[in-house]
Amino acid sequence: MADAPPPLDRVQLDAYFALIEVVGLLRHAVEQQLREAGDLSYVQFQLLARLNDAPTGSHRMTDLADGVVYSRSGLTYQAGLLEKAGLVTRAPSAEDERSITVTITDDGRARVAKVLPGHAEVISRMLLEPLSRDDVEALAGLLEPVRDHMRATPPRSAATRRRRR
Repeated sequence: MADAPPPLDRVQLDAYFALIEVVGLLRHAVEQQLREAGDLSYVQFQLLARLNDAPTGSHRMTDLADGVVYSRSGLTYQAGLLEKAGLVTRAPSAEDERSITVTITDDGRARVAKVLPGHAEVISRMLLEPLSRDDVEALAGLLEPVRDHMRATPPRSAATRRRRR
């Protein structure tokens, strides 16, 4: 049996709990703004923003699920809601008939444009305002290697699935 990892010390615990609290408070404010400004959930906004930023306006469903760290089934449900609202279309992938490609519509781009100013205001007010430019650069420098380390393990959608018996 592998040795248990050492317990976290007070500084490590304080950093962890501060990060969790900041993320929770920021996400709550962002979700509220997205609902009020565009009737979007946080995940729906993430999907639309990724599609909006893509040169073709499209991504494969699996790539979207990995990018926003969301389950395939959950993403399928969210994409279905966005499709019903006319914000995306879904179609079989031209490269792989087993894959589904999601494409943002003009209405989807308009919805992103509608919520972005308020979204940026919430992020600026809650996260960036109390920090100097040097602090923001330091924060990005600290978080990027952590994100890259976490992303080094295969995303859920790429991990081997257990067979049901």
